[in-house]
Amino acid sequence: MLPLFKRAALLLAIFLPATIYAADYTYQQTTQVTGGSLLHMVKSVGFFSSQARHIGDPVVSSIYLKDNRLANVSAESIEIIDLDKETITHVDVQKKTYTVMTFDQIKQAVANARAQLEKQQPAQPAAAQQPAADPNVKMSFDVKVRKTGAQKEISGLQSNEAILTMTMTATSTAPATTDQPQQSGAMAITNDMWLVPAIPGYDQVRDFYKRMGEKMADSNTIGLGYDFSKMLAQNPGAGQALGDMAKEMQKLDGVPIMQVMRMGTTLNGQPLPAASEAPTPAAPAGPSAGDVAKQGMASAISSRLGGFGGFGRKKQQAPPPDPAQDAAAAQAASILMETQITTSNFSSAPVDPSHFDIPAGYKQVQPQTSAPPATPQ
Repeated sequence: MLPLFKRAALLLAIFLPATIYAADYTYQQTTQVTGGSLLHMVKSVGFFSSQARHIGDPVVSSIYLKDNRLANVSAESIEIIDLDKETITHVDVQKKTYTVMTFDQIKQAVANARAQLEKQQPAQPAAAQQPAADPNVKMSFDVKVRKTGAQKEISGLQSNEAILTMTMTATSTAPATTDQPQQSGAMAITNDMWLVPAIPGYDQVRDFYKRMGEKMADSNTIGLGYDFSKMLAQNPGAGQALGDMAKEMQKLDGVPIMQVMRMGTTLNGQPLPAASEAPTPAAPAGPSAGDVAKQGMASAISSRLGGFGGFGRKKQQAPPPDPAQDAAAAQAASILMETQITTSNFSSAPVDPSHFDIPAGYKQVQPQTSAPPATPQ
């Protein structure tokens, strides 16, 4: 499966308008995890793993597009998408191996994983099972695009700022009491984008991903890696949110050449602040207001979606809170991860077909799937 931020970038490409071109195209992309509590956590145990020590290093990829094939080439891996053959080939440069999966196999693997999960749930002890949805929690979804008017020169190009915010808010509908005030919080993604009006030929990249999305559209989990059918069934407002997202995306007129994407949680349903609005906080020495928000929010939303309970339930009696701490906590945001993606070196020069070849001497291996084949019905 694609990493989270690649999935988000794929959705962005699908929703943005495109014009079909038929030519070769090349560009370069640098991706770097630049902050967030997950980065601090991984670095804190980095002495156990050389891979963990390099989690914050920039990853430079060259993207080659030729007809109906796209190759994403980095120092450690190569990914080749072929729309004609409907395959995705992943090459592990370090191990000198590669795997090939068809679109249908990917869809089936997702279906198998979902079926396996549903099969395991009834086997759990009754005490460990949670209700499908907490009736005391109301879910709401919000997607907004805001143009700030700010400008910045990036890679020699003059760009304009647009901020995309996506929030999924859980609010307790239980009456507030002295011991149990009404709770609210949000899981959020904020993408701080710097766009240029146009880059000749780049629209064909969007067209490629749109056609890929159409070919894989019958798999509910492709894109974000989440079962949208279940979410939409339990939360009708999510369907409206996806429609609103498509409308908001129409405001993004241009090509993003730099994106700073944040994922995390906030209190009171507020969006995460964009990178240009607030820096990422330093690594905390102990539990912070953001940690409290994260823990409460995870309980809230997972309960609403059939996961773990806890949100909206009566808490144990606690000492009166400090008003100053309450004021700080009310404005707290916990950034789990911040990633910066910079795109540059756009070119319409002819692409060498060898970029789509498996390197000589590499061995094909079977892809690892998280679930066994589905049992015929």
